[in-house]
Amino acid sequence: MHTNRLAQEASPYLQQHKNNPVDWFPWGEEAFAKARAENKPIFLSIGYSTCHWCHVMERESFESESVAEILNRNFVSIKVDREERPDVDRIYMLFVQATTGGGGWPMSVWLTPELKPFYGGTYFPPDNRYGRPGFPSVLRQLAQIFQDDRNRVEESAREVMGQLAGHAALTAQSVDSRVADRLFQQCRRTFDTKYAGFGTAPKFPRPVQLNFLLRYYKTEASDDALDMVVKTLKAMARGGMNDQLGGGFHRYSVDARWFVPHFEKMLYDQAQLAISYLEAYQITGDEELAAEARRIFGYVLRDMTHREGGFFSAEDADSVIDPADPHHKGEGAFYVFEARELAAVLGEEEAARFAKAFGCNADGNVAAHEDPHDEFPRKNILFRAREPMDSFENASEKLLAYRNLRIRPGLDDKILTGWNGLMISAFAKGAQVLRDKAYSRAARRAAEFVRRELYRDGKLLRRWRAGEAAIDGFLDDYAFFGLALVDLYETEFVDDDLQAATAIAEKMIEFFADPNGGFYSTTGDDPSLVLRLKEDYDGAEPSGNSMAALFMLKLAAMTGREDFDKAARDTLHAFGERLNSQTAAVPQMLCALLMSQQKPRQVEFAGTGIEELLGVVHSKFAPFQVLIRAKQRDGEPEARLCENFVCQLPIRDAAVLAENVE
Repeated sequence: MHTNRLAQEASPYLQQHKNNPVDWFPWGEEAFAKARAENKPIFLSIGYSTCHWCHVMERESFESESVAEILNRNFVSIKVDREERPDVDRIYMLFVQATTGGGGWPMSVWLTPELKPFYGGTYFPPDNRYGRPGFPSVLRQLAQIFQDDRNRVEESAREVMGQLAGHAALTAQSVDSRVADRLFQQCRRTFDTKYAGFGTAPKFPRPVQLNFLLRYYKTEASDDALDMVVKTLKAMARGGMNDQLGGGFHRYSVDARWFVPHFEKMLYDQAQLAISYLEAYQITGDEELAAEARRIFGYVLRDMTHREGGFFSAEDADSVIDPADPHHKGEGAFYVFEARELAAVLGEEEAARFAKAFGCNADGNVAAHEDPHDEFPRKNILFRAREPMDSFENASEKLLAYRNLRIRPGLDDKILTGWNGLMISAFAKGAQVLRDKAYSRAARRAAEFVRRELYRDGKLLRRWRAGEAAIDGFLDDYAFFGLALVDLYETEFVDDDLQAATAIAEKMIEFFADPNGGFYSTTGDDPSLVLRLKEDYDGAEPSGNSMAALFMLKLAAMTGREDFDKAARDTLHAFGERLNSQTAAVPQMLCALLMSQQKPRQVEFAGTGIEELLGVVHSKFAPFQVLIRAKQRDGEPEARLCENFVCQLPIRDAAVLAENVE
């Protein structure tokens, strides 16, 4: 059994590789110094613990003695967890995308000893297949090229770095007044009228797009925008991408109809989708949407919450197929059922009813063309084929108990500040809309966990695991967690939440703001980062800049501070060219843009016993207003509607407030 330096690391992903024969280093000066001293190129491998193809490449190549021998002789090999170090990941992903036209994980990049990239890709098979060159032959060729033509390699790397710096540069300009209309029209063009969602297979949920459409509905009264969101949310909820027994959503669907998922579960998906279901419920009053938010929350509280309140990062796509062979894992094995299992657990009659409702067949329900790697022979992926789910509550509980006897997928139990911020916001929203104090308690415990374990001397840290907090926080961590504290304040009106959010906003500006507008993702203090980027792509997660702009706008509306308002507007101006020319890439930034175009609106509550009035306001979808608590906390409960910090007469009647609040 080999043991390498990764055994000393806290990251679950790095721990997965600690027994590889590859002489792995973590990202850091020890590895860089070795590369410089021995004049060797660096092989940088970036992934994350729940990544299916990362596991495949490990089994095929990194556990291979012969591949390890090539790597150890010719390269200094570095492993990076992209969830711990998104700063490193973004730089080299930009390079891979620019030079290959695509990207993904595992990401494989070769660097000079000065950390400049000269070749890159994603997954490499152990031999020539899938139209990709075999990993050993790539290694040999690159080692030879670096040895024989070092000057050309380094010159090429310098040129590429110059091009990447140019590509990352922003062109500030005024934002076209029609950008929101253009993005709406693009959403409408790409909307799948048959299965809902946008585009074709594979289908990703991308909540940032839903956020934009709901806000476009609010500003333009566009029923089409709302219709696309509701149909997409319902199609996802009824499909196999949704865990029909345990709640929570898998990462994406490999097909167009939301049926066959990629089975990993990410915290950031649960957080954002819960908010999408809640916001759509606020508008429509459709209980199916509220029920789905509750199922997400139930899953996170049961399976993704640390005993002290923080939220874990992810559950793996792969799981043990046969307990007698725990090292052999398959995609989704934990979640799928053979027909005989349904009959054994439920009895023949109930199993037949359940199978009809959830689309199960005697020979399995996954067609060959939907299962190219032969993962699901005779297996059934549950989806809501016919009857409403609530009529099968008893059967579902039995099957869930049976499923829980299986070996669970691997849990990535690190706690990330930014992702916890997203989930705290979701639970705060759940408490507001569903009026369930269990959700506000969950939000409060997680916020206290982050402030206790990941907040030192006015600075946020990125990651906590097994008692160790490490890695300076990035822009995402400050923006996501700062917004979470704002959402928690609007739920419970604890003054300390607003004060802490304000302090985090001030530090965010100090550490990350560019005087020319926008925010860098990093502080600029790390000499190992060969580029300092301003991230703007709203993908599976919203970008730090989009959320920073929203954070600044909300705090400005709450506090009246002009420096926060200016930081938000400077950010939108700095990304003006991106907003104008690459609108589809920045839907969350458009949410901030739409908010910036409204006059600041506040609802101010005073007096004791404000719960009924607050409930009225929380029931409404009003994404551009903020809620504040007056210092006057005794007397009759009342609410004042304010615009631009000028307030109307107080309203004391809940029915009147419901008629007037936006």
